[in-house]
Amino acid sequence: MKSFKTQSKRVLDLMINSIYTNKEIFLRELVSNCSDAIDKLYFKGLKEGLSGLTRNDFAITVIADKDKRTLTISDNGIGMNKEDLENNLGTIARSGSLAFKTENADGLKADDLSVIGQFGVGFYSAFMVAEKVEVYSKAYGEDCAYLWVSKGTEGYDVLPTQKESHGTDIVLYIKPDTDDDNFSRYLEEYEIRSLIKKYSDYIRYPIKTEVTEHKDLTEEEEKEGKQRESVKVLKTLNSMTPLWKKSKSEVTKEEYDGFYKDTFFDYEPPCKQIHVSVEGSVNYKALLYIPSKIPYDFYSKNYEKGLKLYTDGVLITDKCADLLPDYFSFVKGVVDSELTLNISRETIQQSRQLKVIGSNIEKKIKSELLNMLKNERESYEKFFDNFGLQLKYGVYSGFGMNKELLQDLLMFKSASNGKYITLKEYADALGEDDKFIYYGSAKTVDGVKNLPQSANLLELGKDVLCFTDEVDEFAIKMIGEYQGKTFKNVLSETVLGEDDEKINLENKGLLDEIAGCLDGKVAKVKLSSALKNRPVSLSSEGEISIEMERVLSRMPNGGNGVKAEKVLEISPCHPIFEKIKTVYLSQKEQIKDYAEVLFTLSSLSLGLEVENLSLFSEKIIEMLAK
Repeated sequence: MKSFKTQSKRVLDLMINSIYTNKEIFLRELVSNCSDAIDKLYFKGLKEGLSGLTRNDFAITVIADKDKRTLTISDNGIGMNKEDLENNLGTIARSGSLAFKTENADGLKADDLSVIGQFGVGFYSAFMVAEKVEVYSKAYGEDCAYLWVSKGTEGYDVLPTQKESHGTDIVLYIKPDTDDDNFSRYLEEYEIRSLIKKYSDYIRYPIKTEVTEHKDLTEEEEKEGKQRESVKVLKTLNSMTPLWKKSKSEVTKEEYDGFYKDTFFDYEPPCKQIHVSVEGSVNYKALLYIPSKIPYDFYSKNYEKGLKLYTDGVLITDKCADLLPDYFSFVKGVVDSELTLNISRETIQQSRQLKVIGSNIEKKIKSELLNMLKNERESYEKFFDNFGLQLKYGVYSGFGMNKELLQDLLMFKSASNGKYITLKEYADALGEDDKFIYYGSAKTVDGVKNLPQSANLLELGKDVLCFTDEVDEFAIKMIGEYQGKTFKNVLSETVLGEDDEKINLENKGLLDEIAGCLDGKVAKVKLSSALKNRPVSLSSEGEISIEMERVLSRMPNGGNGVKAEKVLEISPCHPIFEKIKTVYLSQKEQIKDYAEVLFTLSSLSLGLEVENLSLFSEKIIEMLAK
């Protein structure tokens, strides 16, 4: 028995037990090796003008034998002679495929040869599931065949053998089951079909395995009560040609939708598909989808973003998170490119290529969304109902870093008509003298519309954006301004006119008394004729609005006690003001009750929590009884 040509047996032990973390990828690696072997022979036929070597002549087969506990993976590719077996399988980490690709680089075309192996370690993943591996191989054009056999780190033998045709048969003697691992599953028809479909569906050559089918019975046989017989049929399992490698003109909408439903397990067709083919500093193809509905777990911690990443049709990772920013995490799809992989090919290395592809995909998604907004308004609004919240979080979570990318994709309901409006549409409708983009926060559009301050602005012909999501105001704070217009909360403190300043000065004693009775709940109390016939309202001054305080207070740390500087505004036009003045002059001790009732009423109108509703109710009843 020969020893492996490495520094020590420890290297092979690492290959088997440390480099690969997912045992099931052994089949991917061996099928990829078979594909490489076929590619080499096909290229040799093109280069040397050999007859009878077309793509239709090649195939890969995977056959399980439960009785013998063997799994055989075969190809009719270029095969290996004794020297090849010594060099490629006897020397760990020497890639025959990579060497072949390097030697023939000048004559290669993308459609001619696409060898997958890079590191020469994929073959050894077989030892994760097999206690012994036999490789029967016969090189193309040679008469002799050889057997390479090994039980792992102990070493290997290369012996003469018999084989009718060129190619390679890899026979795995599957390990016995343990408490931790069910190795027998790799001999099951369902598991083999599942792994080939998952990892090797787009290998360019047919991958065949034995599939159980039932023979149909004749009418006479049915009458006789005979049972249908099961037969084994060799059937091609893989699709071979990826949809994303076809040109857009070759793919129908039914094919796009079918691929999406089958691949991402959705019952509904997507809202939009994006088919990308890029050639340049980095070559890649991508097929991206925007779902038509929110995945059930999208806003949960369990949701994982990412695109399926393929290299030459071989699945590398099911969810490559680095290809999508968080704010576009709703996008599903596949990317196929030759990237720098880690040695196990289970994950990819952080590289310039990956960053370039991710950046390009980000820009493409934005471009397609803007195009949908412009030309398919109804579809975009449905999309925004589903995923608009994610875009808003994207603006906020990046502390405004992504505002230029995302702000034109945002929409809010208009208080004037209840329909969606973009920031651009709002800003474009403003006059030259208009300085503000007004917004109000409430749980519903009607809630914003019914704010006294909103009603006044609407009467003046100005629109108000309805912020009904908790993140809305935080996101807008990150944007700061849009097209030179400043965002202004309708509940920010009202600027007093000359008449208001006079009446506030005249009633300063009463207003100070009310503020004192509220014991720090408000920063100040003032009269505002802008309220008209509405008796009272709360506004705020400073950076923290009332809505922001409400959202922060519900966080685990209670927002660290951050509070808005509230202002209690009372309408001098409402009869309640005259009543308060009368009480102040004749029964000053009752002002505290009036102050607390007015503050509580204004808090309730904004959906704020009230400390003691029962006490509030008692005071209302007491006032009504007088």
